Amino acid sequence: MELKVSTRSHGGHTIVTIVGEIDLYTAPRLQSEFDRLLDESAAAFMVVDMSGVEFCDSTGMNVLLSALKRLREQGGVLEMAGPRPAVRKILQVTGLDSVFTVHEAVPEELLAAEPQA
Repeated sequence: MELKVSTRSHGGHTIVTIVGEIDLYTAPRLQSEFDRLLDESAAAFMVVDMSGVEFCDSTGMNVLLSALKRLREQGGVLEMAGPRPAVRKILQVTGLDSVFTVHEAVPEELLAAEPQA
């Protein structure tokens, strides 16, 4: 399955929307997108919308952890929103639900913000 990644930024907040499966084959694409965002963006607050992710293996979790670590090193915050039950279970089993702040959905105030052109 193909992995689709899109981003929206507004006032230091970035929403990264992921659709598809994050696995050994698609994780490099996600890693590249995070690298680009973290190199180019001054985003202090990033929310990863996982509501469209059907599957995420350990490779995908490592990419997310790497992005979290890198953003924290830059003084920022990375949170996760809307993981489906299968992804939520992986977070719980691995203990990553205590590492990531996990929201039921992307916070409304971020969705209401107008994206930057």
